[in-house]
Amino acid sequence: MYTRFDRRNLYVSYDVTAQLQQGKNAVGVLLGNGWYNHQSNAVWNFDKAPWRARPAFCLDLRIIYEDGTSHTVTSGNDWKTSLSPITLNSIYTGEHYDARKEQAGWNTVNFDDQNWNPVVLRSAASANIVSQTLQPIRNVEEIPVKTIRKFNDTTYVVDFGRNFSGVTKLRVTGSEGTVIRLKHGERLSESGRVDLSNIDVYYRPKDGSDPFQTDVITLSGKGELEFMPKFNYKGFQYVEVTSNKPLILNRESITAYFMHSDVAPTGKISSSNALIDRLWWATNNSYLSNLMGYPTDCPQREKNGWTGDGHFAIETGLFNFDGITIYEKWLADHRDEQQPNGVLPDIIPTGGWGYGTANGTDWTSTIAIIPWNIYLYYGDDKLLSDSYNSIRNYVNYVEQISPDGLTTFGRGDWVPVKSTSSLEFTSSVYYYVDVCILAKAAKIFGKTADYRYYDTLAKKIKQAINNKYLNTTTAIYASGVQTELSMPLQWGLVPDELKADLAENLAKRVAADEMHLDVGVLGAKAILNALSENGQAETAYKLAAQDTYPSWGWWIVNGATTLYENWDIKAKQDISLNHMMFGEIGGWFFKGLGGIYPDELQPGFKNVVLKPNFVSGLDHFSAQHDGPYGKISSSWKRTMNRVIYNVSIPANSTATITFPLSNGKQAFENGKMVNKKIHIHAGTYQFEIK
Repeated sequence: MYTRFDRRNLYVSYDVTAQLQQGKNAVGVLLGNGWYNHQSNAVWNFDKAPWRARPAFCLDLRIIYEDGTSHTVTSGNDWKTSLSPITLNSIYTGEHYDARKEQAGWNTVNFDDQNWNPVVLRSAASANIVSQTLQPIRNVEEIPVKTIRKFNDTTYVVDFGRNFSGVTKLRVTGSEGTVIRLKHGERLSESGRVDLSNIDVYYRPKDGSDPFQTDVITLSGKGELEFMPKFNYKGFQYVEVTSNKPLILNRESITAYFMHSDVAPTGKISSSNALIDRLWWATNNSYLSNLMGYPTDCPQREKNGWTGDGHFAIETGLFNFDGITIYEKWLADHRDEQQPNGVLPDIIPTGGWGYGTANGTDWTSTIAIIPWNIYLYYGDDKLLSDSYNSIRNYVNYVEQISPDGLTTFGRGDWVPVKSTSSLEFTSSVYYYVDVCILAKAAKIFGKTADYRYYDTLAKKIKQAINNKYLNTTTAIYASGVQTELSMPLQWGLVPDELKADLAENLAKRVAADEMHLDVGVLGAKAILNALSENGQAETAYKLAAQDTYPSWGWWIVNGATTLYENWDIKAKQDISLNHMMFGEIGGWFFKGLGGIYPDELQPGFKNVVLKPNFVSGLDHFSAQHDGPYGKISSSWKRTMNRVIYNVSIPANSTATITFPLSNGKQAFENGKMVNKKIHIHAGTYQFEIK
């Protein structure tokens, strides 16, 4: 896995017993560049990373004999090395393979290695070498060709029918010296050829020898070749296959694999609205496409661990997948990257890019928000404890540069529809969020002095924001655009007596915007929660189910199988077609419709908070989540003028249900009226709301 290699390296353990043969055995290793030796030039400057060097490895082969004794074979200067048929490999661009350079049997005991060179010994990239304790990246799903179009004898375009991250496997026969190019992309030009213009914008090639998202294969002419890249992945739906000699391809010649960190699914929704179900599926496709041992922004153009994208989608990730080990690893990357003054870059890991002037609270709040959410969803405080000093150092830095409680340290509401929000307002809100989390963590860990200090600081920031930006007469924040009204509700800044009025003003603003979104990434994180948690669930659902521009559904009805980077499908820039920064909606389905929330006082779903919303636009909705104690189920179905609500709570946990009762409706169990808010133990329940 990719880390800040000069500060931390991961080792992987394998059981190779099944590979052993009677008699002599040989070990062969094929090395690729990965992120360690990044040669392709791009704006992120990974080619100038301080750790960069030629690939290297070390190995211990531990042999435990039947009598209990053991022996370790260690890689050393008795090993030999040679160049392989992989003549170029770049995590950013592609892999070049020349089958003519294959050395048959190179990794077997009888191979003649007299022409091989001795290895060069060198020190480890860092002194911090630890076990890679996270789910591995795998080719998880095989995706067959949907259509293949032949332009001529040397040009084909393959459509896999959906966008995803991964690789292609090619099976092909041709004469020696045939050069085949596999160009992977998300879009087609008007001519039907693959168009990379939306994703190659940050690539700075020195020449044409290393094309973007393109594998280059040279055939040996010795029968059928099966090629699949080993040291690269792409983001794509289409593959353009071109060759310098005539080639025969069919649907069986090429197969794709959806590659990502192989995290187990933990969540499922279903509803009476096919658009909602499809949107949930597409959101998960984007989430997994951007999970490669750390969360990325996109699997093609950058592959960067943008901090904002990571925490905007954290609840979508945790409701739907068991991703704790990925986040534990990524927060260790955060600790590796944090400067002594507390500052973090806005891409992590980084080779040095990202310590600019915009890497502020709205993005690098990952340091606080992700450990806190892991604590809420798993009831596990280890990551919060491991990150505590980093959160404190980061908060102390922001406090130092923001003595009045307000800060402009941030990037702002990225890629809005039309209205912009105050940078000071949005950055200060996330500053408040981080300080609140730090205060809560201090209380959990018994750090009384810290708790008092940061709780007081949180109150100071809240007061400063409300003094400057809240009009208590009109119940409107700042200029009153959707993001500025949503964020205070989402993050707990609104005085109790104004919450209902502010939520109503937000709903009115959405109505004035013709029931469409007018937010960027910060507003997209907040708006649905702000509405559904404050009495405006009907408006939240209408936004979530909207299918005209601008909306999530607009992407889906236009053929999207993943989430996009821009509300405008025809935008001239910022238009990756597999992006996760607008991905909060995948978690909101569980919260805003299913009503499933963790309980801050009894985390890890020891007590489940249930606040379902029986919105009028749906006939039925079901949400399930496998928490630490087992499966939680919250489902409802509309029947005539009644709603039947079914709940299942796993053993050794409890739940608190708040029914959405309005217009004189009441809740009943077995014909007996129950209170609006009730507490239940583990088991299966059915309620009737009428």
